[in-house]
Amino acid sequence: MKILADYHTHTKYSHGKGTIEENVQVAISKGIEVLGISDHGYQHLTYGIKKDDIFKMREEVDYLNEKYKDKIKILLGVECNILDDKGNIDINEKMRGVLDYVMAGYHFGSMPKNIRGLFNHVDNYIIRSSKSKDYNTLAVINAMKNNDIFVITHPGDKGDVYIEEIAKVAKETKTRLEINSSHRFLNASQLKEIKNIGNTFIVGSDAHISENVGNFTKALETIKESDLDLSLIENIKF
Repeated sequence: MKILADYHTHTKYSHGKGTIEENVQVAISKGIEVLGISDHGYQHLTYGIKKDDIFKMREEVDYLNEKYKDKIKILLGVECNILDDKGNIDINEKMRGVLDYVMAGYHFGSMPKNIRGLFNHVDNYIIRSSKSKDYNTLAVINAMKNNDIFVITHPGDKGDVYIEEIAKVAKETKTRLEINSSHRFLNASQLKEIKNIGNTFIVGSDAHISENVGNFTKALETIKESDLDLSLIENIKF
């Protein structure tokens, strides 16, 4: 197996433990060709990036790309929060202009746009009713329809979704779905449900410490259990 890229890694700019360069060094040691830095969007109550930091990160990534130009390509992304069922995510045009890609996922602690969104946090965390599943699904679908999103991160984590509905829209919008190696979604059951739709997937380490960059162990176990066609996974080569 050849690891081509890890697009989902975090740093001290949000709630990771390592620096961008430490992530880069681990990625190089593991033979990764492309590394994505994708800290959490700014509209998170506890561990979102500061708005202005994204421009500092751009400068740092550009510097490190020159420093390590013969060893790896470094991309700057962000893991936006999906904020409501209209599909709003926490990014603006100025920020978008300095990013190489945008990821998006649902997280507890993100700042909802309205009271319904706030209640949905409570519903997902405590009640877990069918209404929250409807809301979560619509939120992800509209996020894909209304934004240029590279990948939906850990769909179904934190809040349940109708994964087949999401997968169909992901195919229409050419949005990748992530098999996350730090969370249990996408899980094997979900993948079995959607594996014949023809989606494109990526595996992501979701590393919060530098040592876990490129650690796809859990994701690969999920892929094996689901018997997913390996040709559908964009960033690893078997």
